[in-house]
Amino acid sequence: MTAPKRDHYDVVVIGAGPAGLAATATAAGAGLSTLLLDENAGPGGQVWRAIDSTPVTTRALLGADYWSGAETVQAARTSGAEIIHRATVWSLDRNLEIGVSIGGGSAFIGADRVIIATGAQERPFPIPGWTLPGVMTAGAAQTMLKSSGLVPDGRTVIAGQGPLLWLLAAQILRLGGRIDRVLDTTARSNYLAALPHAFAFMTSPYFAKGLALMREVRAKVPVISGVTELAAAGNGKLASVSYVAGGQRETVPADLLLLHQGVVPNVNLAMAAGVDHRWDELQLCWSPVLDADGNTSVAGIAIAGDGAGIGGAQAAVYRGHIAARAATAKLAPTTAVKLEPMAGLRQKLARAERGRAFLDVLFQPAKQFRIPADDTIVCRCEEVTAQEILDSVKIGATGPNQLKAYRRTGMGPCQGRLCGLTVTELMAEARGKTRDEIGYYRLRAPVKPIMLSELASLPKTDAATQAVVRG
Repeated sequence: MTAPKRDHYDVVVIGAGPAGLAATATAAGAGLSTLLLDENAGPGGQVWRAIDSTPVTTRALLGADYWSGAETVQAARTSGAEIIHRATVWSLDRNLEIGVSIGGGSAFIGADRVIIATGAQERPFPIPGWTLPGVMTAGAAQTMLKSSGLVPDGRTVIAGQGPLLWLLAAQILRLGGRIDRVLDTTARSNYLAALPHAFAFMTSPYFAKGLALMREVRAKVPVISGVTELAAAGNGKLASVSYVAGGQRETVPADLLLLHQGVVPNVNLAMAAGVDHRWDELQLCWSPVLDADGNTSVAGIAIAGDGAGIGGAQAAVYRGHIAARAATAKLAPTTAVKLEPMAGLRQKLARAERGRAFLDVLFQPAKQFRIPADDTIVCRCEEVTAQEILDSVKIGATGPNQLKAYRRTGMGPCQGRLCGLTVTELMAEARGKTRDEIGYYRLRAPVKPIMLSELASLPKTDAATQAVVRG
């Protein structure tokens, strides 16, 4: 594996999705020493995953939005930036020291500016049976589709809501995959609530694309709207999916259940670095507190892309350019004036985000699909149920960090990624507090699993010592 060529860079970008690639192209193109780190085998992030290597080469199958990423990838590659893949960033501190694992070895890298572009992750969808073999997220299915051309051939149910659900269904069908039923969990009340934002949505690119996808899927697959309850069942593996729609319960046999109810910012690295976050009441998740340039509460750290708030791939590209231009203005002011003016980038970002509020309101997940009850597992790593969390609240657990001592929630390999939002909302409801009052897990390095031998082999510097102590 390729090791970084320097100990210190002007700009380090973390994540090679749309925002990270755009930021890299801008920063390196302005003459700044720039390093791009990404844990995947190739560029693109989730949106443009495997764009260099996908076996699905017929462009109509994955769609024009997917292939539009090729230009941004090429711009980053020809910018003069140093790009390292299969690099896991496991630490970032207020001194802008970055701990990264490459090829089984770890090192610390310094930077004058860090741009976090770690993107989004799928929102937890904790329903009864969601841990059964045969139940996957839509994002995992799309990864296999893009990377290997794999599509379902058994009895398949897709359940949830949001743009990705319809896009994945259309892509599976185009590739000859099987979908037996789509269960749409969009709350009927959301349609009325979204009406004030309808005009902006109908005059945005989202409208025509979304409508076309839904028509494409509905023409080939039964779609059940207004689903209010959902559960997976089976003895050791998925056998059936039950749901309630229109007050009627139905159970259908299934070999595969794909779940999706939107995406949320991937906040773990930023939170571990000490970046301030707030609860977003519209997108129902934690979002970093940023200024117009993407700068955070920690000097020198900016966030771009969906990690700054969900906005989609095109908005992520412009956020990446904005963050990198701001970094250039700070580090090389004479060069920055030759770049595209910030005002123009902000106008492009505003156009890309037009209609987003409609989607945020329409696809806001219903409470019963965010806050589970009884024996439904919340923390998959430690197999902690909703009832066990409520029992812990009754005997004194006041927030997610206290809950660790009671139930070890958030202490498994995922470090709270799959349970954090659910724990916050569950405890807030139980205690009658706001989500901000309840808070989130206190995250520390390493934010991704690494070998103890890597830590032991690090040079005995202050940065290494502090990272080990914090972890």
